[in-house]
Amino acid sequence: MKKLLIGAALGALLLPASGALAQDHDHACIDEACTVFELFQASEPGATVTGWQGVEAPRYGTWGFDLAGRDTSVEPGESFFRHANGAALDRMQIPSDRTSYGSFALLRELSDNRLKAMIDGLVARTDLAPGSDEAKIADAYRAYMDEARIESLDAQPLQPYLAAIRAADTHDKLAVYMGETQGRFGGSIFGTGITIDQKAPTRYVVATGQSGIGLPNRDYYLEERWAEKKALYRAYVERMLEMIGWDDPAANADAILAFETRIAEAHWTPIQNRNRDETYNEYTIAQLASEAPGFPWQAYYDAVGVGGVPRLIVRQDTAMPKIAAIYAETPVEVIQAWQAFHTTDDAAGLLSKRFSDAQWEFRSRDLQGQPAQRSRDKRAISFAEGMLGEAIGRQYVAEYFPAESKAKMEELVANLRTALGNRINTYDWMSDETKAAAQDKLAKFTVKIGYPNKWRDYSDLEIRGDDLFGNAERAGLFQWNYRLNRLNDPVDKDEWGMFPQTVNAYYNSANNEIVFPAAILQPPFFDPDADPAVNYGGIGGVIGHEIGHGFDDQGSKSDGDGVLRNWWTPEDKARFEALTTRLGAQYDQFEPIPGFNVQGGLTMGENIGDAAGTAVGLEAYHLSLDGQPAPVIDGLSGDQRFFYGWAQVWQSKYRDDALRQQIATDPHSPAEFRVIGPLRNIDAWYDAFDVQPGDKYYLAPEDRVRIW
Repeated sequence: MKKLLIGAALGALLLPASGALAQDHDHACIDEACTVFELFQASEPGATVTGWQGVEAPRYGTWGFDLAGRDTSVEPGESFFRHANGAALDRMQIPSDRTSYGSFALLRELSDNRLKAMIDGLVARTDLAPGSDEAKIADAYRAYMDEARIESLDAQPLQPYLAAIRAADTHDKLAVYMGETQGRFGGSIFGTGITIDQKAPTRYVVATGQSGIGLPNRDYYLEERWAEKKALYRAYVERMLEMIGWDDPAANADAILAFETRIAEAHWTPIQNRNRDETYNEYTIAQLASEAPGFPWQAYYDAVGVGGVPRLIVRQDTAMPKIAAIYAETPVEVIQAWQAFHTTDDAAGLLSKRFSDAQWEFRSRDLQGQPAQRSRDKRAISFAEGMLGEAIGRQYVAEYFPAESKAKMEELVANLRTALGNRINTYDWMSDETKAAAQDKLAKFTVKIGYPNKWRDYSDLEIRGDDLFGNAERAGLFQWNYRLNRLNDPVDKDEWGMFPQTVNAYYNSANNEIVFPAAILQPPFFDPDADPAVNYGGIGGVIGHEIGHGFDDQGSKSDGDGVLRNWWTPEDKARFEALTTRLGAQYDQFEPIPGFNVQGGLTMGENIGDAAGTAVGLEAYHLSLDGQPAPVIDGLSGDQRFFYGWAQVWQSKYRDDALRQQIATDPHSPAEFRVIGPLRNIDAWYDAFDVQPGDKYYLAPEDRVRIW
């Protein structure tokens, strides 16, 4: 099920990196872990998590910021991240079943706890109508928790797949198999899905991109610093092949690694994959077959179900001929073994303990340093949510999202839009013509808060309480058919890319929309009882971040209607790119862990979002004061409390392996530099905390980058 490009890609506050498919910048999220199916464990700040906790939102101090969490021995200019959060970070322990911990994790645990309480209540009921969403949720959970049945089946659910792979004894048959298993378990050297057409965002289009590797991205195959992880991967491939009884697992593991290394050499880099101009390439299937011979494109697309489309979008056009040639040159037996491994790896979490443990040991322990696996009931919650997320979200909203939170958010968003509009008018690097286009885009933003206006219909999805593997298969096909069947329909502007219970937010450039799920509208991001300065620094910064994505180095390539086109004058575009280059150079210097510097080019969009979020959020806070001076609280000015509010949002720590992987793969900077990076470019931060020349993160006024 790793082959599907889901809709228009998310650009969220936190975004997961993927080695399988190039990230589409159409969505930008605030958090680097923005997958809607992954839930995290957390508890009170600094506590060790040992089990399920409560369902009450956390509180931070008496007015929204935890003063006791600071480390005032660290000067703000030496590390504002440590100054604002150091004591809390020193107390904080990463739970053994997690690779990171912090403010986002705390709210994810809260979301988990609430889902657990809701689902436990459904499982206990005997009056649920068969086929109802509530019954499906309960059955999905029951099936995952039925360990006795899962152990008794062992690898049996895989056998039809493995038999089909053995029968696919030619290159053409294997390509057809890749297409036929769309939405099911398995691998493909190309990822195909249905997405919003970036140049005609009222319609959907088929998109195809590079795939075929099992490590997080190409760097893991090609850079010496990842040699240990590559060796662990090769051992994992052999282990999985042994477990399914595949012939000569050692030799096939070597061949699979060699095959994937060649594919990785052809892959575009993560930075290349961010470029929306370069990843939009129109082709007919016949043109693709002509330019990328060696792969039976028409047969493949026929098997996927899109063989009759008049056009498609190819993401990495120069990589496709290379990968197709590699496919043609590789012996059938190697591709069969490769497919058998990826199918097993894809399904392992739903098989017996020996498979699920092996998958966890490599993917979480070896790659990311996670010492312990999540408990089965937590994984069961995630599984049920992955299949029936909006059905669960509907109940979550009814129980946990007050109407006043939505109203307050609407007011905050309006203030942020006004602040950015005012700022655009003052920019001396932008012409009146470009300013007018930017104002038009800002005016056309759509805002979604809390939950969808209409809920997903799951009536055609069959879920059984005694069929875990079958539930996953049916859910994958249900999701794929849902997208496939609307290919010729107008774009559904009401659709959400996240569930209400997801702790995140995102911008979608094709719809020119910013989206804030219910679960993020809680402390430390948003507290209706908190000091407004802290709320503007927290959720205000998040709002500004998402609006900023509409004007970052990639989001700025779409207009107010979501159309991918250039609305800049050449001179303004050159000045904008000069500013982004300077910002990227700043982030290139950050070294969160020895030997691993932040990649300013990879993180550019999120860094611009953070810069916009803090600068525009601060101006919106000042506007909210309506000309009155900000009150002083506990000796702190309004501006100081605003900056503390932003820093508290990013209170988090990582395991070393997880941090290395994030730096290599993720378009988000590590939390420390999501605090330091934007603030050192804001004049008011220097004034608020008396940051002076000689301080580690001091920038001279002429070196500060002010974009939005």
